[in-house]
Amino acid sequence: MLTSHLAIWGIAGLATAGVIIRPLNVPEAVWAVAGAVALVCLGLLPVGAAVDGVGKGVDVYLFLTGMMLLAELARKEGLFDWLAARAASMARGSATRLFGLVYIVGIVVTVFLSNDATAVVLTPAVAAVARAANVERPLPYLLTCAFIANAASFVLPISNPANLVIYANHMPPLLQWLPRFALPSLLSIGVTYAVLRWTQRAALRQSVSTRVTVPALSSAGKLTASGIAVTAGALMLASASGIQLGLPTCIAGLVTLTAVSLTVRSSPWRFLREVSWGVIPLVAGLFVLVEALDRSGVIQAAGDFLRDQVQHSASLAAAGAGVAVGIVSNLINNLPAGLIAGTAVRSANVPPNVAGAILIGVDLGPNLSVTGSLATILWLSALRRERVHIRTWDFLKLGLLIMPPALVLSLGGLLLVG
Repeated sequence: MLTSHLAIWGIAGLATAGVIIRPLNVPEAVWAVAGAVALVCLGLLPVGAAVDGVGKGVDVYLFLTGMMLLAELARKEGLFDWLAARAASMARGSATRLFGLVYIVGIVVTVFLSNDATAVVLTPAVAAVARAANVERPLPYLLTCAFIANAASFVLPISNPANLVIYANHMPPLLQWLPRFALPSLLSIGVTYAVLRWTQRAALRQSVSTRVTVPALSSAGKLTASGIAVTAGALMLASASGIQLGLPTCIAGLVTLTAVSLTVRSSPWRFLREVSWGVIPLVAGLFVLVEALDRSGVIQAAGDFLRDQVQHSASLAAAGAGVAVGIVSNLINNLPAGLIAGTAVRSANVPPNVAGAILIGVDLGPNLSVTGSLATILWLSALRRERVHIRTWDFLKLGLLIMPPALVLSLGGLLLVG
């Protein structure tokens, strides 16, 4: 028994390391799926259990599908380019004002389209606008996309796929979510901005061109923006009604795709082929890995430990769990960390504040390192395409200044309102 457990832990660890490090530039999904297949082929996980693991992620797959469709539509129809160019135009030659406006756009995109959309689609749009505005040092604006993608990712349930992972089919209704996470979100966003702005103060003394051409937003772009707005409203209504968010998101994405395709008289394939579909098998593979860890007793032990700590002091347990999960998310990535923590939370039946603290740790903790979240990994890929490079150590030094105060104050805000 111990040998099989060690084998499960080893395979899960190697698969997770592959997802984070991407040896030989092999896609993240390959490592997650390979780990899942290895568990089944070696007899460490029954086929039925693997299928059950994949099935637990259906709501997440539907949510991601809808959000990726909306994000790709927004990219193809120039909505993000238009938003970023408008921000550059409104900056009126001020590098500092442009920094603040990009930050605001990042908040809006993250809150209503998820942090992955900010990393994947807004990042190249900001890079393009920086070039148009003759910005010599674009990195401060690109860093904004990375940090706000995590800092604003618990404003709404739809702001981060990890939120669905933590709560699964026990997602708090919107009228419970907003009072619980409003103050922590404000603190997270505010502290992240203040520290990032302070650390980039030298680079923000540069000049910014006032001659920025704002592209016209096509009718399809306007229709996409309307679809996103309607989707956000529908999802908030679904959340307020206690309905799982995956199916409404997927339906909204498909309806918007159909409407835009009919408007431009083009095949939907033009959009579908550009979507990063590899995210779906990646998440499915991680669900199988977590299912194996659950059957090995690791998650049950974590849940028992958490339950014991709550019995001593719920507030201390919440604070400790939030900090611990925030750190662990940087070691194994926040998606598997969220899957493990979410399963432990549900098995331990902890108070809402403890679950909320763990969610904040999973969402905000990854601002420490480039390997912390899928959004940051996707952001790095976007930077490479733009031929912009940042060293892992430089990001870590910046993260050490930004993440700890934001995490501590956000957890404090959660416990205060709780």
